[in-house]
Amino acid sequence: MACSLLAQDSDDAPVSMAVAVRDTSHRQAADAGLREAMSLLSATLESTADGILVVSGDGRIAGVNNQFISMWGIPRELLATQDDEAVMGFVLDQLVDPAQFVEKVTALYADPSAESHDVLDFRDGRTFERYSRPQKVAEVVVGRVWSFRDVTPARIAQDRITQAMADLAEQAAQLKDLAFKDPLTGLSNRQLFSDHLAAALRGPCGTAVDVLLLDLDDFKEVNDILGHHAGDQMLIEVGRRLRECVRPNDVVARLGGDEFVVLLVGSLDAEAVAGRIVDSLRVPLWIDGTMLRPSLSLGLASISEDAVDASELLRRADVAMYAAKSAGKNRYLRFRPEMMKSLVQRTELEAGLRLAVDAGQIAVHYQPIISTRRGVVVKVEALARWERDGETVPPQQFIPAAERSGLIVEIGTEVLLKGCTELKPWLAGDPARSLAVNVSGVQLQHGDFAELVLAVTESCGVDPRQLVLEVTESVFFDDDCHVIQQLTALRKAGVRVALDDFGTGYSSLGRLQDLPVDTLKIDQSFTSMIHTGKENLPILSCMISMAHGLGLTVTAEGWKRRRRPNT
Repeated sequence: MACSLLAQDSDDAPVSMAVAVRDTSHRQAADAGLREAMSLLSATLESTADGILVVSGDGRIAGVNNQFISMWGIPRELLATQDDEAVMGFVLDQLVDPAQFVEKVTALYADPSAESHDVLDFRDGRTFERYSRPQKVAEVVVGRVWSFRDVTPARIAQDRITQAMADLAEQAAQLKDLAFKDPLTGLSNRQLFSDHLAAALRGPCGTAVDVLLLDLDDFKEVNDILGHHAGDQMLIEVGRRLRECVRPNDVVARLGGDEFVVLLVGSLDAEAVAGRIVDSLRVPLWIDGTMLRPSLSLGLASISEDAVDASELLRRADVAMYAAKSAGKNRYLRFRPEMMKSLVQRTELEAGLRLAVDAGQIAVHYQPIISTRRGVVVKVEALARWERDGETVPPQQFIPAAERSGLIVEIGTEVLLKGCTELKPWLAGDPARSLAVNVSGVQLQHGDFAELVLAVTESCGVDPRQLVLEVTESVFFDDDCHVIQQLTALRKAGVRVALDDFGTGYSSLGRLQDLPVDTLKIDQSFTSMIHTGKENLPILSCMISMAHGLGLTVTAEGWKRRRRPNT
């Protein structure tokens, strides 16, 4: 609004004046809105958890929020200097990779419209996420806005999750190894072997599948003599040698104890592999300064038209392995059908023997021994006999079965007890008379054998000096000190020891002087010379003379084919 005013000066002369008046109330309202918007923007920037940095188009710091200053730890006085180079140096000194920081900044300022997101790692272990966007006014880039977010807790949590996942994966791998690997040797275990065998049998028809089952011979002695640590070392070495004998893809597994198995798929010569395995175990190994010569018995079974089941194939390998042990150990044998028949018969024999022992059906027969000088019976030998289904089972069949099953201990005790009880009146009639009882090496292995024998003679009222225990040369093969001690203790109590079937084993006459024996029983194969005349007698005469020279008495077994008694 404009108006004219007329005034009068001091000389009373009139003066004219023009005055313009404008309404500015709308400008005050706009300023108030701007101040409110700026206040809201400032409050927003200060309330965010991110550190904000605004850089002008010419590269100078245009503004920051307090969170940015706090996050980077930049002194305010340094910011007040507006020395961008000094601020940048302060920032770079904190970073693990300052070159990467500078490279990213340079690239963004070369492309003002570009956006960016990356991660910054600090030397003190912190981690920031960095975001950058161009600052625009009316679509014109006038600067750049940087946003920094502290993600250290999230990164730590993520690292922990990653580590936990790695630990779980490692534990899963360990559990898998425990489930499918033998912990001692690192070989496959029974479960993994079974899976591989089942898969092999499902393979293309005509593919060769061979199972080699093996067991270490006399492994128990290694544990007993050298300890379980030495036994473990031997098992580890056996596993290593087995792996060297087969192809990389062949399966070698430890089934348990000292039993191993090898699975060959598509092998051209399984017997060559079996032979190679046997030979590899013949090489000595040293454990704790002791040289050991491991040996094994191995059974080989192959897939055929009548053997397609995994359990049947493994069973046949097992049968062949035990046949190899029975054949003398330290060898391999391929499965043959007659082996199964023999095993069935042996199993049935042992089962029947168990029932017979429990039912008291083992009888004792007595064989007289006559003195050629006096012409009278001076000794009676108590012999175990088994009547089964009306027939007598030959001792050479059921005695080995009794030894394998351990029943020989019960049978031997029963024979000794019956002999002492039933022949007590006859023995009491003449102190020169005696009772002879056969003793197995298995019986002698029991720690209380000597005490048991003396307890039986005492309970029956029989003089121990009238008892003769007959043993074979095989009980002395391994120089078992325990066996020697048992027999020595019995001899001190008056019991005599006779070496039965002498001449059929490996003992020499020279070794007799070191053995705790009193009598030699020369095998009937030598005494038959007297009756047939087919052999020269000097051999027999020499044996008798040398035995007498060692202070031993001699008993010659009669020729049973002509039913002559022992003499």
